[in-house]
Amino acid sequence: MSNLILLVEDNEANQMLASAVLELEGFEVHVAGSAVEALDQITVRMPDLILMDVQLPGQDGLSLTRQLKTDPAMAAIPIVALTAHAMSGDRATALGAGCAGYISKPIDTRTLGAQVRRYLGTDVKDDRPRVAS
Repeated sequence: MSNLILLVEDNEANQMLASAVLELEGFEVHVAGSAVEALDQITVRMPDLILMDVQLPGQDGLSLTRQLKTDPAMAAIPIVALTAHAMSGDRATALGAGCAGYISKPIDTRTLGAQVRRYLGTDVKDDRPRVAS
């Protein structure tokens, strides 16, 4: 069974690109265009990882991250900030909100799958658990 990734992104072009790349890498991808849609998706099926755009219409991604991290049922889901903000303090802000990591946009289509697997604790395409060195 493939890992379920919830992509929370309001830009349709970014949704299509990230979804296509991740699906080619063997992930199942669900897309939400807002915090409200993300919450609806999570109640239907709990994702293995959330890629969270920081700037969303309505409730922003970091606010939603903080909300999810206070819910015991969702606190363990790794959330990775996905943002065009590339200033040095932005990484710290994302991590402070509860994100497990930070991927800057535009995404690198050559490395996105490996980055996602790293946050899931796997490092190969068939999702075998990582062996500690």
